[in-house]
Amino acid sequence: MPKMGESIMEATVLTWLKKVGDNITIDDSILEVATDKIDTEVPASHTGVLHQILVKEGQIAEIGKPICLIMSDKEDSQEKIDKPTNGTASLAEPLIFEKFAETILAKPSQFTVLSKSDSRFYSPLVLNMAKSEGLNQSDLDSIIGTGLDERVTKADLELFLKTGKNIIQKQKVTPKNIIKIEPNDEVITMDRMRSMIADRMTASLEISAHVTSFVECDMTDIVNWRNSVKKSFSDTYHENITFTPILMQAVARAIEAFPMINIQVDGNRIIKKGNINIGMAVALPNGNLVVPNIPNANKKSLIELTKYVNDLTRRGRENKLKPDDLEGGTYTVSNIGTFGNIMGTPIIVQPQVAIIAFGAIIKTPAVIQTEIGDTIAIRHRMYISHSYDHRVIDGSLGGQFVKKVADLLEKFDGERELNM
Repeated sequence: MPKMGESIMEATVLTWLKKVGDNITIDDSILEVATDKIDTEVPASHTGVLHQILVKEGQIAEIGKPICLIMSDKEDSQEKIDKPTNGTASLAEPLIFEKFAETILAKPSQFTVLSKSDSRFYSPLVLNMAKSEGLNQSDLDSIIGTGLDERVTKADLELFLKTGKNIIQKQKVTPKNIIKIEPNDEVITMDRMRSMIADRMTASLEISAHVTSFVECDMTDIVNWRNSVKKSFSDTYHENITFTPILMQAVARAIEAFPMINIQVDGNRIIKKGNINIGMAVALPNGNLVVPNIPNANKKSLIELTKYVNDLTRRGRENKLKPDDLEGGTYTVSNIGTFGNIMGTPIIVQPQVAIIAFGAIIKTPAVIQTEIGDTIAIRHRMYISHSYDHRVIDGSLGGQFVKKVADLLEKFDGERELNM
């Protein structure tokens, strides 16, 4: 099982795309897996014939552990199965394969904390974490799992350890008899990703002390500049320039001015992140949202940011984002204006401590100061919402940061060159 991202230790096998006996070429997609962040296909690391599947659909595969056995030659593998050499057990014998698989996968009965749970399987990763944290069997059994068949995931256990209580329990114990289902009602079961999003959003509100500050920003110069360069930008760079990369550039520069926005919380420690990796909310084909990020956004030109934004958006719509695209974000941008919303109170993406939302750009009458006095003019205005974790970001810092973003946008140079 290949590495799926810096914090991902296991994945659930969704579908095997190849069956036993199929010829496989290196880099062929052989199965689909799901992590707590994304569904993706796994390529073959070798060329040959798929001889045995070690991790079946619905089971958990650990990163770095074998998930199948590929023989380099189909005829050779069949010969070894039928005719062991000199009475010595061949590696290809089914019995040996079965024992090999048991060793690799470690049956649930081999992993217990204090006693065996009759109706629940815990992955080796979860059990090892529980042992190292001194949890007992009743602690584990009390955790509501968000994984396949309600298994406890690493994220569930980490949340339990951080909060000292089972936050997810609040969401999952809504008694069915409280909700009355009428004959014309349609019951829709959440898909796996929507269920995880629901859990993580609820958990974020419990973990972080959310506060939101708002500012209004004059976007007239940016709107006029974009309108004037749209065609030449597309002709020169073969990319459509939207407002999103312009907004991201302002956020990146504001983070440089206020680096304590770019932090994470680890117990009683504050981790000040060295890189500014800005995540952006992207809609998937099924309507769910994911947050891929642009690494070192502060070091990229507007052209580079435009290419990154367009690429992530395009691959998100085509369901082709990779696990690495979702790793390492330190701050998140949500452009809710694309939905016609003027403002909102976004929820922080853990373990980050802040998220900014840009509303729709709307023409409104505004008071403008001129050399001959105040006047009223039609301007393009936008509201900016900044949600931050009040445990580590006070109102002064949170408010100054979002005001800095607005100032940078209002001071946008309408004569700037494209490559800046």
